[in-house]
Amino acid sequence: MPGKPLVPMLTAVALTVAGLLAAAPPGASGPSTQDVYVAPYGNDHSQGSATHPVRTLERARDLVRQRDRNLTADLTVHLAGGTYRLTAPLALDAHDSGSGGHKVIWQGTGDTVVSGGRRVTGWHPVAGHAGLWSAPAPHGLSDTRQLYVDGVRADRAAGEVPVTLTRTDTGYTASADTLAKWPDIAGAEFVYTGGQALWNVQRDGLGQWTQPRCPVAAASGTTVTMAQPCWDNSNKRVEFPNIPGRTVSMVGPGALTNGGHVTYVENARELLDTPGEWYLDRAAHTVYYLPRAGEDPRRADVEAPALEKLVDGQGTAGTPLHDIAFRGLQFSYATWLTPSSPEGFSEIQAGYTISGPTGWADEGLCGFTPGGKCPFGAWTKEPGNVTIAHGRAIDFADDAFVHLGAAGLDLGDGTQDTTVRGSVFTDISGNGVEIGGVDQPLPTDDGDVTRDVEVTDNHLYAIPREFIGGVPIVNGYTQHDLIAHNQIDHVGYSGTSMGWGGWPDKIGSPATPNDSHDNAVSDNLITDYMQGLDDGGGVYTQGLTGASMADGEKVTGNVIHTQFGLGKSVYTDNGCTYETVSDNVLYGASYANVASRHTDYRDALGNNDPTLVSGNWWEQGDADSNNKGLVTHGNHIIASPSDAPAATVANAGLEPAYQWLLGRRFGAISVPAAPTRVGTAAGSERTLLVTFNPVWADGGSPVTGYRATAEDADGHVAATATVSAADFASSALVRLTGLTNGVPYRVTVSALNSHGASASSLPSTPLAPRAGNVLPAAPTGVKLHAQATAATVSWTPPSAPGDSPVIGYRITLTDPAGHARTIEVAGRDALVTQPSAKGMFRVVGDLTPATTYTMSVAAVTGTGTGPAATVTSTTPPT
Repeated sequence: MPGKPLVPMLTAVALTVAGLLAAAPPGASGPSTQDVYVAPYGNDHSQGSATHPVRTLERARDLVRQRDRNLTADLTVHLAGGTYRLTAPLALDAHDSGSGGHKVIWQGTGDTVVSGGRRVTGWHPVAGHAGLWSAPAPHGLSDTRQLYVDGVRADRAAGEVPVTLTRTDTGYTASADTLAKWPDIAGAEFVYTGGQALWNVQRDGLGQWTQPRCPVAAASGTTVTMAQPCWDNSNKRVEFPNIPGRTVSMVGPGALTNGGHVTYVENARELLDTPGEWYLDRAAHTVYYLPRAGEDPRRADVEAPALEKLVDGQGTAGTPLHDIAFRGLQFSYATWLTPSSPEGFSEIQAGYTISGPTGWADEGLCGFTPGGKCPFGAWTKEPGNVTIAHGRAIDFADDAFVHLGAAGLDLGDGTQDTTVRGSVFTDISGNGVEIGGVDQPLPTDDGDVTRDVEVTDNHLYAIPREFIGGVPIVNGYTQHDLIAHNQIDHVGYSGTSMGWGGWPDKIGSPATPNDSHDNAVSDNLITDYMQGLDDGGGVYTQGLTGASMADGEKVTGNVIHTQFGLGKSVYTDNGCTYETVSDNVLYGASYANVASRHTDYRDALGNNDPTLVSGNWWEQGDADSNNKGLVTHGNHIIASPSDAPAATVANAGLEPAYQWLLGRRFGAISVPAAPTRVGTAAGSERTLLVTFNPVWADGGSPVTGYRATAEDADGHVAATATVSAADFASSALVRLTGLTNGVPYRVTVSALNSHGASASSLPSTPLAPRAGNVLPAAPTGVKLHAQATAATVSWTPPSAPGDSPVIGYRITLTDPAGHARTIEVAGRDALVTQPSAKGMFRVVGDLTPATTYTMSVAAVTGTGTGPAATVTSTTPPT
């Protein structure tokens, strides 16, 4: 439950008649006689007055419909504090709209919870299974994908696949019949986590930016049959006959990579082995849970989401839903069951999936393959647990979207003049806010256009929790949208995703024509992003953003830093045209602050997509240029964040009136989530180097460190090591020493916070330390771009890393007098750029104008430091 009211003026509101009378919307002179009052203790047979409130939102809606709809003032539905358990979504249409410029306001008190959950009670220990508890599934709960204990998301039972699997046309052949002996195997789900290949970390999935999921249909003997159409949609994506390996979708591979390797399996009772895990036995109508330390299910509030939607607002292009506000409400405990169905979750990008029995062959493939459905790129959108379609003048303010199983809020096609302000989005399975769609790039009816949507001064963090290719803010084909002054932090993939339909440039075709223009991403603070996957950015954009530089997308005034995955601060991807990236502060990226260049295929002139990159404060250090329409001008190198303009930094993120949102938390304090994608490499003698993806859901208490544990084949602990969160952020690795050369070890990692240690990660692939003495080659392509007092040195990793991977670099700066300064470079980018051959850069500050410097760069591995590559350059005068 919230610890602080969302609307300060309502702090004193209590669950009394006086409190209900006080809950007037801001600016109102007092409650109207038209107003409706609702309380958890109300009675739906009453008339909804302040002294006789109704009990349900549905009854309140019906009373609103009975009021005189020629409003002369706002009509407020006053929702007292407490939980409102829905038995069906609150369905709204044009009949529920305001009128005369006045709104119907659904007003909560800050602790008003709109819930689609069912409380799980009747817990008792399971005989013969130490620590395991069970309870009857609540009435009306046939399935769910989430469970919450005192507001803390429990982990769906998961673990390693206990057999070796070889992919077939219909699924897999297993090395043993183990899975066939699981009575609930048909409910299990195979998960394929993408991300950059690194050391012995497998790259699974359908691209580095994805985490598809497919249910198991059946297992008999050693034959594992996967659910259809998920299996075909994830393995038979049609490819161009004359371009081997290039799918007609042009997004990712045609089949699950790495031979269809399964990262882990989820949702089977046999996997219940770790505190914090749960499982729903649908056949027996029973919920199982292994409590974490200190939890007692009999005394806890255990919630199982049952509904897939909480609010379903549906207008039409001709009769829109309009003039409605939702204020001071918490939307919680909704699920999404399609991924558990045979459709599964065959991901394309940003929560969009391929679906339908022939989706792999035709969905969204207009014009590129026979029978392709139009328009190109119109794949299946992740639904919202709160949904508005064809809405006008809809306002969400001071709300919370938390403990949700799909996207949090979907503002679909035809949403216009709508605001989302001062709200919190966290603990959401997929995307945070979705704006518009990708099914109508050129709508013929103005009522279908999405425009003038403002998402401002919101805090979006610790998402996504389940479909980790999700994005806090996803914007499709829209006009005049403003995404500003939000704080986005601790997220699994990109911070924002803008635009669509640019992929045809991969085959020399222009981006999909669309109606987008005049969209802005400005003054946001985006930090600690791409913590789980790769190939994204703080602000990711692709496709046509307008018709000219004047009305194209503007990315301005943002502060974007501390990226973990391989990517860019601002990522201008395929077909991104007419984008302006100006006056941002960008640092701590993996290999680029602003990128990448793409050819403009709308003509045969060989130009690049028109783009302006100007006035940014960054580390990338590109020189001013006009590269066939890609204009880079007037950017400033920063050696540290303090070099950036203080006013720009202070202006980014939540404005002062909304800063208090940062202290708002939901549910009990708990241990963090477990780290993911653990990889190992041989270091020096008797040493393993360990890297992993960190935690972006900290349990409500900051992560203080990580503990790595190495076990031999018999399960004996051979070594442990703990690293602080700060040290891991700078080095991205842990050293396990004192091991035995030639003996293979598997390593797990736990995250630590003030509440304790997380569950252990999945183990790494077994690896044995070994002696080594082969040093890396010298880096290549060393360049120096100097400004008067700072310079960016860039290089490409060595082609031969030696017998231990590159874990850092040593930069040595020598001035004309022979004085040398050494800078040690480490971090995730030093690790991931080696196998991907991506360039690296660092900034060296405190230079003297008009001075010639010599810069050398050498690679550092677990074995030692290799030879250096050298470049000389002169700083310009001031």
